[in-house]
Amino acid sequence: MCGIVGYTGKREAYPILIKGLKRLEYRGYDSAGVALLNDNSTLSVYKTKGKVANLEEYCADKDKSGCVGIAHTRWATHGEPSSVNAHPHYSESKNLAIIHNGIIENYASLKANLQERGVEFRSETDTEVLVQLVEYIMVKKSLDLLTAVQVALHQVIGAYAIAIVDKRIPHQIIAARKQSPLVVGIGDGEFFLGSDATPIVEYTDKVVYLEDGNIAVMCPGEELKVVNIYNDEQSLVVKTVDMNLGQIEKGGFPHFMLKEIFEQPECITTCMRGRINTEATHVTLSAVIDYKEQLLGAKRIIIVACGTSWHAGLIGKQMIETLCRIPVEVEYASEFRYRNPVVGKDDVVIAISQSGETADTLAAVELAKANGAFIYGICNAIGSSIPRATNTGSYIHVGPEIGVASTKAFTGQVTVLAMLALALAKEKGTLTNDDYLSIVGELSSIPAKMQEVLKLNDRIADLSRTFTYARNFLYLGRGFSYPVALEGALKLKEISYIHAEGYPAAEMKHGPIALIDSDMPVVVIATHNAMYEKVLSNIQEIKARKGKVIALVSKGDTTISAIADEVIELPDVLECLEPLIATIPLQMLAYHIAVCKGKNVDQPRNLAKSVTVE
Repeated sequence: MCGIVGYTGKREAYPILIKGLKRLEYRGYDSAGVALLNDNSTLSVYKTKGKVANLEEYCADKDKSGCVGIAHTRWATHGEPSSVNAHPHYSESKNLAIIHNGIIENYASLKANLQERGVEFRSETDTEVLVQLVEYIMVKKSLDLLTAVQVALHQVIGAYAIAIVDKRIPHQIIAARKQSPLVVGIGDGEFFLGSDATPIVEYTDKVVYLEDGNIAVMCPGEELKVVNIYNDEQSLVVKTVDMNLGQIEKGGFPHFMLKEIFEQPECITTCMRGRINTEATHVTLSAVIDYKEQLLGAKRIIIVACGTSWHAGLIGKQMIETLCRIPVEVEYASEFRYRNPVVGKDDVVIAISQSGETADTLAAVELAKANGAFIYGICNAIGSSIPRATNTGSYIHVGPEIGVASTKAFTGQVTVLAMLALALAKEKGTLTNDDYLSIVGELSSIPAKMQEVLKLNDRIADLSRTFTYARNFLYLGRGFSYPVALEGALKLKEISYIHAEGYPAAEMKHGPIALIDSDMPVVVIATHNAMYEKVLSNIQEIKARKGKVIALVSKGDTTISAIADEVIELPDVLECLEPLIATIPLQMLAYHIAVCKGKNVDQPRNLAKSVTVE
């Protein structure tokens, strides 16, 4: 949530900051702003409600000079979306300006304390409280900016990633983080700052991921200085970012979401590369090799995740239980962290997060670690907080996902969970060799089958026009397809704003069937698997009530094709891997319906890509 960009060096800062904000638009936001500090020690803050394009228009006739700057896209938490509440925020004297991602939980008491001492506030935000607190400490105790920031952060309860500038120190940016990501890019006598690496990779591939409690001091021509709030110097680990501009640009597609849907065959190939041998006869995960004892000794596995990652976890549960015979529970991380769960040293907790920064999932990881559980992370963003907090894990390696509605990350997560289940089953001896070879071989063929499904794009685009004006959708599936139904409904809700619900098909009779009428489209995953006859009966029940059925069927199916209103044929695949194929037409259906409705597909309202606050 929110995007942070910063620059200090010899170049003009404004073009770098604006381009960086555009790179971060995928994170979700409702206002944008920039603070520029020039050689005359003039600190100018410009901000607007709306998109970065609105900010550019507002700044068109303004003085945009300066080689130091910080910029921000805000997702409203405290105070409505407005230009006043947008970041950056001045201090009372306008000597300081700050940007902030996160939530200051004790902002109300801090604000009241400052108001009692005569400090006047301009906005409703928790962020302004922090910059006013820093300035009050500087003046009251005659401290320099770094020390004042350290003293202020001792008083703060909550999560934050901040960047602050002082017009009296014309080339310096100070940045700090706690439970919210910040990346420093190191250039030739210059520094870049970002919520993630996407605004930085155009200029340098050398980055430092700040750890929790770190404060970075960036001054051009000097070494990067990193300390903690106690002023203890911290060691630096400079990493090379494996990302290129092509990965974060649309590449001829109208939207990032469609590009990422079409990238899935290549992404899944990359995800499996080095993990499944060229003969497709063996799965090797280094985590299973290095931590075999802990993983095989698990009495129970608990999967914690949110949103789309939680749906991937539901599929992983069925895979692990079916192939490994280990009991698995799947928990919403947001609930797990607050309900005093029973978890201990015999448990393995699998934390799934695309960004690796999901606040609830990260908190769930810390809780499980504190109770002695072994933690396995499944993430996409290399160097993010969750991989650093876990004992071991696997990256999904699908490349940056810019569209807010997750597509390739979901199939990447399911692929890693499938490989983990196979690797564990092989070690435990819970799977016959013939079944093991069959599933490994099928998994290696998934990218080719995905390519086949992607050829349905035009057909699904035409189909989508029929359902653009629907107000409700129902998605049904059984077994491995039930989480796919949940995921399909979530995609439609996220980007088209049509109300949709996913259900186990058998549960339809226990309530949802009351909703069925001629205006209710029902998407049913009805491929040839063990539940085929059961799902067929559910479709007949829908048709008896004049519901409109869109059925996903196996190629060559004639029975369901004869009664469904619309049919999407899918290639045959083993039931346990079917989610990797069946989810793609549902992604395309949601995408094309949203496009037909004229919605902002890549940046749906009220949503953020990386949910770094509760």
